[in-house]
Amino acid sequence: MNTTSHADLVFRGGPVHTVDPARSRASAVAVRGDRIVAVGPDTRIGDLIGARTEVVDLRGRLLVPGFQDAHVHPVSGGLELRQCDLSAADTADAYRELIARYAAAHPEAPWITGGGWSLEAFPGGMPTREFLDAVVPDRPVFLVNRDHHGGWANSLALERAGVTSRTPDPADGRIERDAAGEPSGMLQEGAMRLVGELLPQPSLAEQTAGLLRAQRLLHSYGVTAWQDAMLGNGPGTTDPVPAYLAARRDGLLTARVTGALWWDRSRGIEQLPELIDRRRELTDGRLRATSVKIMQDGIAENHTAALLGPYLTACGCPSGNTGISFVDPEALRTYVTRLDAEGFQVHFHALGDRAVREALDAVEAARAANGHRDTRPHLAHLQVVHPDDIPRFRRLGATANIQALWAAHEPQMDELTIPFLGRQRASWQYPFGDLLRSGATLAAGSDWPVSSADPIAALHVAVNRRTPDAPPSTPAFLPEQRLDLGAALAAYTAGSAYANHLDETGSVQPGKLADLAVLDRDPFDGPAEEIAATRVLQTFVGGRRVYAADGA
Repeated sequence: MNTTSHADLVFRGGPVHTVDPARSRASAVAVRGDRIVAVGPDTRIGDLIGARTEVVDLRGRLLVPGFQDAHVHPVSGGLELRQCDLSAADTADAYRELIARYAAAHPEAPWITGGGWSLEAFPGGMPTREFLDAVVPDRPVFLVNRDHHGGWANSLALERAGVTSRTPDPADGRIERDAAGEPSGMLQEGAMRLVGELLPQPSLAEQTAGLLRAQRLLHSYGVTAWQDAMLGNGPGTTDPVPAYLAARRDGLLTARVTGALWWDRSRGIEQLPELIDRRRELTDGRLRATSVKIMQDGIAENHTAALLGPYLTACGCPSGNTGISFVDPEALRTYVTRLDAEGFQVHFHALGDRAVREALDAVEAARAANGHRDTRPHLAHLQVVHPDDIPRFRRLGATANIQALWAAHEPQMDELTIPFLGRQRASWQYPFGDLLRSGATLAAGSDWPVSSADPIAALHVAVNRRTPDAPPSTPAFLPEQRLDLGAALAAYTAGSAYANHLDETGSVQPGKLADLAVLDRDPFDGPAEEIAATRVLQTFVGGRRVYAADGA
């Protein structure tokens, strides 16, 4: 055989889960350049091995397509790893110790910033400024919570921002107040900007380092591509675009990235030309800014997710609050129709049942006006979905972008969500099984740093509807909505590749790009309860190894 026909890289000696519906399993894969050239049995692939071919002996371990995260915030996640990171703790006492330790270790910092704290660590999910004042009395402090929909400020931070009892709530947020009407220290949703706009901005070098730190982490989890869910200045965030441009310029961007340009909800259709220009500026090589992110509502835990009916109060009675639709539904239909006509994908944050319906109504309006264009709109989070809206995903060609790690019993769900939704609405949460059975396309993402970026942990919850660390006595959360492992893995590979318009990835097939991950076992062979024990050993993007575990 001519040496030019030899493969550069061959995987053999173990199972291959192809995510190819025509042939789900193989035992060897050959790669030439950045493409898969053959998939089949070892005996067939053996002829492609030459003197210069690198052979990866799988030794019975599973090769899968690279995972793709369809909703993630890598730059902010990477930056937070070096700030006051509270994500590893879950009690008020632990937060007190971590904040004090960070402040002592950084006496030069004019502000103490970071986050990752959990709502359930405080009564009603409401920490106070007095708590922070006692820990850091000499500097302003602003710490976003784990879901990034609220910020916790001390008195100095509120004073710097001019937030007092007379400060009105912004239209897209809420200032929490104590019994006397004074700001309590908690700023919800758009109210975060009141303090967030004063924070010292990270330098370009710091942002780029954060991106590269995040890229290393994501590659270690087998992630080869992602959709950044916020390119722009959202509430409490820094625009990650300069970091991407620097990494792309210096040849440091090894992942494939689709960017969702932030839709400024304080403005209207006049921002469309700017988005078109930004798409042109940013789309080159492994970075493509072809999506627009519209955040339609908040979250259920702070009662800003948009619901069709009112939240309940602590006594189980209807309140006067149905959450917030950040964009007027009628205007939303106009905006989405225009974006779709310009060839943009729309990436919705839609968590409550009203927000989901408003987003689907907007997609329907775009389809009616423009026909079924290949724009692949997708709705992320989908915590509460009215049963009437389940079949609309398939009919409209709207992808269901799931964050499976959240579909489990844990304190935030059991204490801060279910009691305030009520029995019926609580039963409509994270309906992955119903969506799949209806014919909807599923994609998957992590929303990191809101929750873990590890796809394996998310697969575990999608299949078990329990967190990996749940005690055996913990009941499965709405077990009828479980996915089997094959469907869950397809969502995190081929489904997300579809959402990302990366059609040459997402499965192991000849002609596809060689974006691949080697796992340390075949999780299909073990009990579902042990899926989370699986680890990634190696990750390849375009046939190039971008991660290898020690000893792999």
